[in-house]
Amino acid sequence: MKTNEERFSEMLEHLGRLSHIQTSQIPEIPLYMDQVTTFMEEHLRDFKRNDADKVLTKTMINNYAKNNLLPPPDRKKYSKDHMLLLIFIYYYKNLLSITDIDTLLSPITEKHFRTDSPVTLADIYNEIFSLRDDQKDRLMEDVKQKFVSAENTFADAPEDEREFLRLFCFISELAFDVYLKKQMIETMIDQLREEAAPVKDRKKK
Repeated sequence: MKTNEERFSEMLEHLGRLSHIQTSQIPEIPLYMDQVTTFMEEHLRDFKRNDADKVLTKTMINNYAKNNLLPPPDRKKYSKDHMLLLIFIYYYKNLLSITDIDTLLSPITEKHFRTDSPVTLADIYNEIFSLRDDQKDRLMEDVKQKFVSAENTFADAPEDEREFLRLFCFISELAFDVYLKKQMIETMIDQLREEAAPVKDRKKK
């Protein structure tokens, strides 16, 4: 059985390997659905929990379009802007509901998806992911501190139980951190939804 130190070391190595898709890697020419899923599978495979998992499937793409998260393709082809939205959805979908993702992305899609806005969807994507490296460094430092704190707990527990109890403590620290951040995100999205409601009502009249 692995020690907590071994588990933690492997986790840091995995985090260190993760990287986001650069806009320059996304083809400028529109892609058919099979090409979209192949591209996503190739570039986001390190994020999969299991090898058998699929990063993106045709069913997922159709569901996103059905729920208005993704504008319809042009003659069955997906543009670079479609690809950027799909990447955002990929990161959000394990954390937020479809309704929340719709609330968050609707203003982006309306104002920056294939429009003449001076701020393109690629600009938004690049700006956000430019923060990634600093955020990743801060995350890894925070995780290290949590691990050290967890390893200092349960000093009086029986030796054959201590390792698991400390691992449980570490996982619980991470889970609580995620839970609080999810609460913050949902609160802000609820505010956006409430603010958008009067605007939608005026458009209907």
